[in-house]
Amino acid sequence: MFLGLIFRGKKLRWSERTGLDFRHWLGKLTGRSWGVSMDYRLKKLSEYVRGWMGYFGISDDYRPIPEVDHWLRRRIRMCYWKQWRGVRNRIRQLRALGTRIRTAIWTGMSSKSDWHLSRSLGTQTGMTNDWLKDQGLISIRDQWMKAHGYA
Repeated sequence: MFLGLIFRGKKLRWSERTGLDFRHWLGKLTGRSWGVSMDYRLKKLSEYVRGWMGYFGISDDYRPIPEVDHWLRRRIRMCYWKQWRGVRNRIRQLRALGTRIRTAIWTGMSSKSDWHLSRSLGTQTGMTNDWLKDQGLISIRDQWMKAHGYA
């Protein structure tokens, strides 16, 4: 291991510790109780992901990338859900994003946790991947693909 990278034959991979540190910092940047605006949060998140991919993006290991990308989008959905607070506001926001009224009401009135509801039908049909991208969320997968010349 050298500077967070592991050499396996002709393959270059990041170490397990490096992957854990990456997820730890993504978790800190997407914490529910961090009282900052979503614009600031997404700006800091994109700076961190771009910097991390600029260094560790040369790794040949693609396997953990989609999983971390899905996890990050779910964390961002959770942050939006937490920010919307009240039941009426949550239903109104979901309806504005195009969620069916019945689904929006069921999701908005649910007493489940923010993390649980970030994966529900209501939040995923409203806060789509395209919508998150329009808000400024950077895709880890796209950054990896760009680093390897696929995009």
